[in-house]
Amino acid sequence: MTDSPSISQSRDAHVVTLTLRRGPHNFVDAGTMRDLADRLAALDDDAGCRAIVLAAEGKSFCAGADFSGVPSGGQAVDPADFYTHAMRLFDARKPLVAAVQGAAVGAGVGLALVADFRVSCAQARFSVNFNRLGFHPGFGLSHTLPRLIGMQRASMLFYTGRRIDGTEALAIGLVDELVTTDEVLARAQALAREIAGSAPLAVQSTRATLRAGCAQDVRAINQRELAEQQVQFLSEDFREGVKAMAERRTPRFTGR
Repeated sequence: MTDSPSISQSRDAHVVTLTLRRGPHNFVDAGTMRDLADRLAALDDDAGCRAIVLAAEGKSFCAGADFSGVPSGGQAVDPADFYTHAMRLFDARKPLVAAVQGAAVGAGVGLALVADFRVSCAQARFSVNFNRLGFHPGFGLSHTLPRLIGMQRASMLFYTGRRIDGTEALAIGLVDELVTTDEVLARAQALAREIAGSAPLAVQSTRATLRAGCAQDVRAINQRELAEQQVQFLSEDFREGVKAMAERRTPRFTGR
């Protein structure tokens, strides 16, 4: 596939790198999710591709979903189309390595957890800040995050919206390898090449065994996430949370 305004695609032997290019912060929308899902589906049918790297231009890996316009208009965001395409990412059959060189926030963490492995740096920041914005976690994170780091740690991060750096993310198992910021992409590609050196059919079948039921579980839990979000997007707390984020201040929630 050719490059698009949202994503560039390059290949080095059996490794394909998909790079978000909505910098500097790479906020994502339904169109970006559709583009990414279409590319992963096409690569599943590409025998020459054995591993995929998901990377990003700019200072952030992905700072979350695009909420532009919400504070002024107060219009509820409908995430249904966004999640329809985001859920397709979990159907990908080829192994993925995420190169998280900067902030991964909200949907950005969800995107990183689509991957099998995450390479990052100490300067990266991770936050599942949904509750701090006044709504329920999405992107299937209610399933994928506890599955990776355990229920207690996931609950702490969800409830508080706490931001952690790459060093803490490594310690709790959120990332797999830590390198310097300028080495993140190269190391992720090196790991992808190492994976691509194994027998591709064996890797894919092993991955299918290890992730058995993952896509179905993510879709099922996302239905609850979506239902909760659609209610909470109408709340005063949501509008206040997004407005406070835009104004870089502490939100003043009222529980309404």
